[in-house]
Amino acid sequence: MKKWFLWALFAVLATGCANTGSGELVGTARKRYIEPLPHGMKLVPGGTAVIGSDSEDAVLWDPNSTTKSITVNPFYMDETEITNAEYRQFVMWVKDSIIRRELLMAGYDEFMLNADDERSAETAALDWRTRIDMRNEDIADMVRQEMYLPEEEWLFGKPALRTERLVFTYEELDLKRAASGDYGSRRDLIKRTSVPIYPDTLCWIKDFDYMYNEPIASTYFWHEAYDNYPVVGITWEQAQAFCAWRTKRLNDALARMGQRPVFAYRLPSEYEWEFAARGGLDGEKYPWGSEFVKNNKDCFLANFKPGRGNYSDDGWVLTSQVAQFAPNDYGLYDMAGNVAEWTWSAYDESAYSIVSDVNPEFRHEAAPDDPARLRRKVVRGGSWKDAEYFVRVSTRSYEYQDSCRSYIGFRCVRDYLGSPRR
Repeated sequence: MKKWFLWALFAVLATGCANTGSGELVGTARKRYIEPLPHGMKLVPGGTAVIGSDSEDAVLWDPNSTTKSITVNPFYMDETEITNAEYRQFVMWVKDSIIRRELLMAGYDEFMLNADDERSAETAALDWRTRIDMRNEDIADMVRQEMYLPEEEWLFGKPALRTERLVFTYEELDLKRAASGDYGSRRDLIKRTSVPIYPDTLCWIKDFDYMYNEPIASTYFWHEAYDNYPVVGITWEQAQAFCAWRTKRLNDALARMGQRPVFAYRLPSEYEWEFAARGGLDGEKYPWGSEFVKNNKDCFLANFKPGRGNYSDDGWVLTSQVAQFAPNDYGLYDMAGNVAEWTWSAYDESAYSIVSDVNPEFRHEAAPDDPARLRRKVVRGGSWKDAEYFVRVSTRSYEYQDSCRSYIGFRCVRDYLGSPRR
């Protein structure tokens, strides 16, 4: 055994000398990094494409009827729009984390990752392995008081959540301000945002005055029948918060496994969205690369408003389950119709003439006292309620970032990291 150990030690020392003894600059030796494909996402390979409406599609005097040649880096994009089941995971995580922090502040130290940690409950790392024992009457009473409405506000004896308590707080580093040099310390660059994250389930009623939507309003987000339908009633701010939570959750898990963090999840820019929707097909109106909205079997290729309003002709009256129509050539579903999708980009009619032609982006962080026009965010893809023109890949639209709609959802992207797949 001793002889084997000496030979192993000699081999290590010899290797070290071989790497450094020549005096040449050879860099630090590392393995080639190849990022695994993220769960539920497809790689959009990047490249160059012409985006915008061509002369045939253009609406007369429409300022959006312009074209631009752009080049974008590779990125990952969700195969489908974020579903009710996926967004509910976010809601339940926030709910559970609030309960755990309240229990820590009440002296239940078993929910702290390190019981000897002297930090306060506000900043303590939570131990998610410890179950919340609702058989403990004191804990059950505290949870009911903190997270549920008083009993007199229940309907048919069913507990009702205090949805206003479901607030997610996240932090971002303002790299653009850092690049400008206009700050005192690094603390000035950290932006802290708190967002109420529960969807507006009443959007189905608010959006349509003379339409009977009470049943879907009361079941769409919570009933398992709608698990695989796209989440709606989400503001642009809530979509941003979901991306931040998704990033935190994954990177926390990678850190526990001793692995490196990955780029943040985020909303796509409108330019990335259109590049991805085209699926590598330049000059086409729709993601499927045809002039028509039906296939050769006379079946519609997306969920939208056919003709003058025969909504059921495509198989669905309102939203459909995700991935019910064929994907485009990048493997992305519902890039036309079903629900329109939030993008990262601020809306301006002249944006195409302003932005770069390499990784273009037009952003504006609207302040609370900014005029309404500065709170406009680009929405792409059209929805179940929209006519054919709005499900074309080049059609631009917008909604105000604090608005919730029954026809707007979102999907995430993540920047590509590592060596290209060849």
